[in-house]
Amino acid sequence: MNIEDFRTYCLAKPGTTESIPFSKLPDTLVFKVKNKMFSATNINTFASISLKCDPNTIEELRAQYPAMKDPSYFSKKHWCKVIMDGSIPDHILHEWIDLSYNLVLAKLPKKDREEIKS
Repeated sequence: MNIEDFRTYCLAKPGTTESIPFSKLPDTLVFKVKNKMFSATNINTFASISLKCDPNTIEELRAQYPAMKDPSYFSKKHWCKVIMDGSIPDHILHEWIDLSYNLVLAKLPKKDREEIKS
């Protein structure tokens, strides 16, 4: 997966927006649904992506996939950093992006979720 494929996949999710919201991290591209972040990456290097994860399975995934690391700036319990070294197939990356998006979507107020569905 390259950055354009990643970006296209994230933006295809209903209600998703992209921005560069951190003044101290001007190269960090963030994807949000209803202003809640579900993924981020460095637009210049695309060396890794940050994704929200299920706290019940995150340690198991880190053990299974060496490219899944502790995040640099986020909670280790809820987020992971995936090194984009080609070791993880795109279909698995898509599953993880879907999971991240769905975890954030599930925490939104019902009104926002219904607005996104319509």
